[in-house]
Amino acid sequence: MNFKVLLFTGFLSVVAIKLRAQESNDHLIENIIESLSETATEDFDYSELQERLNHYQKNPFNLNKVSLEQLQELMFLTPLQIQSLIEYRNKNGPLIELLELQSISAFDDEAIKRLIPFCTLSDASTFPELNLKNLFNKGKAEWMFTYAQVLHKQKGYESGENSTGSGYAGSPQRFLSRYRYNYGESLSAAITMEKDPGEAFFSGAQTQGFDFYSANVSFKGKGRLRKLVLGDYSLQFGQGLTMWSGLSFGKGAAVAAITKNNIGLRPYSSTNEVLFLRGVSATVNFRNWDFTPFVSIRNLDGRVDEVDGAKSISSLNTTGFHRTGSEIETQKAIIQKVYGANLQFADGGWRLGLTAYQTMFGHPFDKNNSGYSIAGFASDKLTNLGAYYNYSWRNFYFFGEAAKSFGSGTAFLNGVLASISPKVSLIVFQRNYQKNYHSFFNQAVSEGTNAVNEKGFYSGLVISPGKKTEFNFYADFFKFPWLRFRVDAPSSGHEFLSQFSHSPSKRTNIILRYKYEQKEENDAGDYVMNYLVDVKKQNYRLEFNYKISKALELRNRLEMVAYEKDKNSENGFMTFQDILYRPLSSKFSGNIRFALFDTPGFNSRVYAFENDILYSYSIPAYQNSGIRFYINGRWRINRSTDLWCRYALSSYTNIESIGTGPEEIEGHNKSDVKLQLRFQF
Repeated sequence: MNFKVLLFTGFLSVVAIKLRAQESNDHLIENIIESLSETATEDFDYSELQERLNHYQKNPFNLNKVSLEQLQELMFLTPLQIQSLIEYRNKNGPLIELLELQSISAFDDEAIKRLIPFCTLSDASTFPELNLKNLFNKGKAEWMFTYAQVLHKQKGYESGENSTGSGYAGSPQRFLSRYRYNYGESLSAAITMEKDPGEAFFSGAQTQGFDFYSANVSFKGKGRLRKLVLGDYSLQFGQGLTMWSGLSFGKGAAVAAITKNNIGLRPYSSTNEVLFLRGVSATVNFRNWDFTPFVSIRNLDGRVDEVDGAKSISSLNTTGFHRTGSEIETQKAIIQKVYGANLQFADGGWRLGLTAYQTMFGHPFDKNNSGYSIAGFASDKLTNLGAYYNYSWRNFYFFGEAAKSFGSGTAFLNGVLASISPKVSLIVFQRNYQKNYHSFFNQAVSEGTNAVNEKGFYSGLVISPGKKTEFNFYADFFKFPWLRFRVDAPSSGHEFLSQFSHSPSKRTNIILRYKYEQKEENDAGDYVMNYLVDVKKQNYRLEFNYKISKALELRNRLEMVAYEKDKNSENGFMTFQDILYRPLSSKFSGNIRFALFDTPGFNSRVYAFENDILYSYSIPAYQNSGIRFYINGRWRINRSTDLWCRYALSSYTNIESIGTGPEEIEGHNKSDVKLQLRFQF
C-alpha cells in the first residue's frame, strides 16, 4: 500500500514538473520573440518563428549530435555561440551535462537559459523506415482554425458587399486554417489558408474560397540530397544582401543578434503573402560543397498601365489585401519568374558562398525621373550576383557580403563579432549600399526600409558582470547619400540604445532602457524644395516583472517618448499592468493587460509587445489618449485539443472617430475578438 502511494506521488511529481517546465518555456518563447522583434512592422507575422521554437521545444535535439543548421534555426543564438559549441564538441567530445555549456566562453548565462529548453543530451526518438504505413501511423500532425473580427462597424462595410469603389467586397471576419505534418526531422508538409477582413469568401472575386493559399512538402536527408522543397519556400543566404526571403529581424536590444544565420533553403509557413518563392528547390551535398538550385514562378499584386499600346508596371502591392475594387484590380496582375543557384563551401571555421539569380517580369517597371525615385529599377528583368563569407577563429567571428545588380549598383557589408571574455561581447558592423543597387529579395540590416542608398557604422557591446545583471549598448551612425521619401537632400543621422537588466532573485526582473534617435527630414513648410531639419526622438522605459508564485506573474512597464522637430515637440507616455496566470495542473491559463496611454499624435506613439493566441503576436502603436484592455484565455480540452480566446478593447478620450478611410469607426471605442481551436494527432 505504501509503495503504491509512493509510486503515485512520484508520478504526480513528474507530471507537475513537466507542466511547470511547459509553462515556463511558453513564457521563454514569448521573451525570445519580443527581444528579436522590436524593429519589425506592426503587422509582422511571427508565426514562423514560434512554430520553429515550439517544434524544438516538443522535440528537443541532442546537443551532442545537433547540426550547425539546426542551431541556426533557433535565431536567438549568435553565429559565434554556434561555432564555439561545435568547436568545443569536436575538441572535447560529447557533453556530459548541460551545465557544461558554462565552460564555453561565448555562452553567457542568458544564452544558456534560453538554449536548455530546446535541447537534451539523450538521443531523440528514432523513426522507422519511410513508407506509406509509417507515414500514417508514426507521423505527428496539427490542424488549427482561427476566427477574428473587429466588433465595431467600419465604414468599408456600410455600402454592403461590392467589388467596385472603396467599400469592402467581403465580410469583416478573418479566417485562418493551418495544417502541419512532421515525420521526425526528415519529412514535413504544410498547408496554410487565409481570408483577411473585408475580402470575399466563396463569392465575388474569391469564388475559390480563401484569398491566400500556401502549401509545401519538404524532405531533409543526411546523404547526397540534403534538402528538397516542393511548393512555397524561402531562401536565406549570407547576410541577406543578395537573397533573403521569409523571416528576418534588424536592430534591437538583442545586440549580437544583428548578425544573420545562413540557414539556406527551408519550407515557408508564414501567412505573409509576399516574402516567399513558389516552385521547387533542393540542396545537394558534395563533401564540403552544398549546391542549391531554385526555380520560382508566382503572381504578384501590382498595377499595370498601358500607354500607346506599351504596358509597364507602375507599382507593386505588398499588403496582401484584396478588399476594395482597386485592390482586387491589382490582384495577381504581374508574373514573377526567378531562377538561380547558390554554391557554398564549408571547411573548418570557413564558410564561403556565391549566389546568382535572375528575376523576370512580364512588363518593365516605369522609369521615374523625379526626386528620390530617379535611381529606381526600370526594366523587366534583373540579374543579381553576390558573394559572402564568414570565418571563426578562436573567440572571433568575421562575416561579410558583397552584392551586384547587373546594369546598376553594388552593395557590401563587413563585420566582426568577438567574445572578449566570458562577460564581454563586442560587435562591429560596417555597410555601404549604393542608391542604384536593386534586389527584390534584399533584407540586409539597414536604417531604411530597404538596404539601398545608405552608408553606416554600427557597434554594440554586451556586458554580463554576473548571473543577475546584464548591460546592452549599441550605437549606429548612418548617412543617406541620395534623396529619400520626405527628405529632399542627402542626409545623415545616428541612434543609440542602452539597456540595463537585473534579476535580484529568481522571481524578480528589472529593466531600464534609454534610446535616442536623430535624423534629418524636410521641414514642415509646403515648398517645391524643402530644407532639412533635425528630428529627435527619445524613449525611456522602466519595466518590472515579479512572480508572486509558480502560477501567477505580474509585469509592469512605463515608457515615455519625447519627440522634437523644428522647435515643435510632443511628449507621450504609456504604462501597462499585465497579470499572467499559469497554474501547474489546471486546464485553464491566461493573461490580462490594462494599459493607459497619452500621446499627442503619431510622432509620439509608443509600441508595446502584446500576448495573443497561439502563433499570433503583435506590436501595436499606442496613440492618442485612452485605455487599452485585453484578456487571453486557453483551455486544454484534452491531450490533443486546445481552445484559445481573446478579447481586446481600446477606448479613446480625445477623438470621436478611429482610423481613416474604409477602416474608420465612428465613436471612441474599438474592440475585437479571436477564437482558435487546435487539434494534434
